[in-house]
Amino acid sequence: MNGLRTVVIGVVIACAAVVSPAAVGSPAVAETSTAAVGSDPAVAASWSALAVPAAAPPANVSDLAARGPGEAWATGTEQAADGPRPLLHRWDGTAWRRDTSFPGSDEPGRLGKVQFVGKETWIFRTRNGAGEILRRSAAGWSTVPLPQTLWTYQDFTAVPGAAWVVGEDSTGLKVLHYDGSTWTAQPTPEGVLFLMGITARTATDAWAWADTSNGTAVLHWDGTAWRDAKVPLPTNSNVHTMLLEADGRMTIGGSQYTDGVGRTYLMTWNGRAWRTTYPPLGDTYTAAMVRGPDRALWLPVRSDRAFRSKYARVDGRRVSYSYGPERTNAIDVKPAALARAGSALLSFGTVEIYGSKPNLMSERLGDRP
Repeated sequence: MNGLRTVVIGVVIACAAVVSPAAVGSPAVAETSTAAVGSDPAVAASWSALAVPAAAPPANVSDLAARGPGEAWATGTEQAADGPRPLLHRWDGTAWRRDTSFPGSDEPGRLGKVQFVGKETWIFRTRNGAGEILRRSAAGWSTVPLPQTLWTYQDFTAVPGAAWVVGEDSTGLKVLHYDGSTWTAQPTPEGVLFLMGITARTATDAWAWADTSNGTAVLHWDGTAWRDAKVPLPTNSNVHTMLLEADGRMTIGGSQYTDGVGRTYLMTWNGRAWRTTYPPLGDTYTAAMVRGPDRALWLPVRSDRAFRSKYARVDGRRVSYSYGPERTNAIDVKPAALARAGSALLSFGTVEIYGSKPNLMSERLGDRP
């Protein structure tokens, strides 16, 4: 809705061309306990539980990203006496293992978004209120400090030759750009109040969604300046996430509000036109939405079974659902992030067992490790 600031972190896309969105009728809906994954849609595979090393509860999950079937990283926090401590877990294709080898792993702080930049892994991190980028290469871990401390750190993205951190300080919006050696502050178009999320394909092709004086808008960086991309978002809507894919496909997920009631919308760009649909997902938060190995969109949704997680698969006009494995005495199973890992899907989140605080959980859809 106009003027509404939705404090979320997500990822970004869009296109500068303006084409009126075409509303599509309600998709078909199916509900199953299994879902097809991989090149053969006739082969069904079920979600299986993966063991995760315990953390000090309550634990929280920030991000999950996979480079392939044998490498994925999950970030978050655990609770310590002096506040949140960073959590980092690595998937090696067989099991999740906790990584405490990065500098400052035993200090208060948080780990955020994970990005793969060439052969390196970059992770945004806050420590004692200051922001920095953790970089992991073949030589080990190193850090890239930010040029200034911000009040809030809204989002982060990185590609070969460039990185961006967006947030706020006492003077308002800040867009910090890193070219591999130097940080600079980038201006945004007049009327932009906050940047809520950012993503990039290359150093000269970055996208962000913003809260402006006229409502939600999508911005584009072309290597010279940030400009309003004039994306025809639904009226009275916000953006949760924007998928910018290597093949040029673009998908925006968010909520549109009518008489105070929200409904999920998806906008896709096929290189020529925008297409807007309203899948029957209620007002689902779409920030964890990913493109699966079967080329459908996948996202966790609120489960109607306290002891099992629930996932939605959106393929064109068809929506189907699958459930994670049963967890004894679970009262809340919450996948917080999804990632494609080769021919499988990985999820990472939290589970609350009756009588305890939330701890970490992970599930896998596809061939068993």
